Amino acid sequence: MYTLKSRRLPPLNALRAFEASGRHLNFRLASEELGVTQGAVAQQVRLLEESLDLPLFERLSRGLALTAEGHTYFVAVQRALTIVSDATEALNRRSASLTISTPPSFASKWLIPRLADFGEAHPEIDVRVIADVALCSFKSDGVDIAVRLGKPPFAKGLVSDLLFPLHVFAVASPQLFKHDAPVTTVADLEKYVLLHDTHDLWPEFFSALGYTRPMGALKGPRFSQSSLAIDAAIAGHGIALTSEQFVERDIEAGRLQRLFDFSLPLSLGYYVLLPQASARWETSQKMRSWLLAQYASSLKDKPLAGSSE
Repeated sequence: MYTLKSRRLPPLNALRAFEASGRHLNFRLASEELGVTQGAVAQQVRLLEESLDLPLFERLSRGLALTAEGHTYFVAVQRALTIVSDATEALNRRSASLTISTPPSFASKWLIPRLADFGEAHPEIDVRVIADVALCSFKSDGVDIAVRLGKPPFAKGLVSDLLFPLHVFAVASPQLFKHDAPVTTVADLEKYVLLHDTHDLWPEFFSALGYTRPMGALKGPRFSQSSLAIDAAIAGHGIALTSEQFVERDIEAGRLQRLFDFSLPLSLGYYVLLPQASARWETSQKMRSWLLAQYASSLKDKPLAGSSE
């Protein structure tokens, strides 16, 4: 006889056949639910009864009836199968979740405005976004996929894809020039406040144009994130350096305008990174493919970026 202490577990198929038959009190209805023949269900129940050495059902002319022992066992088996089912569903939900880590400015200016599209394409995946510039361990931090500003080589064991290269140009709110002539040359920037972020690219920007500007003239508000400098530019507080990917919607909406036709190409780019040994490889691949496709689609009908347009 089966006892819990001995850990002699009956076959799962037999337990499923018994539980379905106990709910329907009918082998035919149980077979339709399980997608097997009525004879297969009856045989599984019979094998279970033989292994337990007691009858679980009374076979009636119009169906089944649980014996006293069968009813007690049915309640316990149904509870156990429910626990297994709930645990499996919870695990499936966890495996269908995805944690992506990106720099804060990338998250707010590029990823989040597009994230609804990923949700429509993959409604089965719950996305968690971590806005952070810290290096990812992909183990203890629970990150599955990351986007980082940098350049190869990256850490061993990581798969990397260039999402987009970085070219920066000057932008400002049209309101900034409401009472002044527009900026047409780099020398015109002397009259305006320059907005800085942690990348501090203004000196390199001026140098690339062959323009020597006193370091004192480079003073201006400094922001810990590129997105904050962009927001300050939108608010009309000065001129910021940024890339097209972060401000294309603001330019289209008229909140920002590009100043003169020059962009500075950087050696850095935004890369998609994910570990080769990933427990959620398939889910991460869906996000990876979507990220790359999003950028590829944004290039349609647009001129290629360069140092001069």
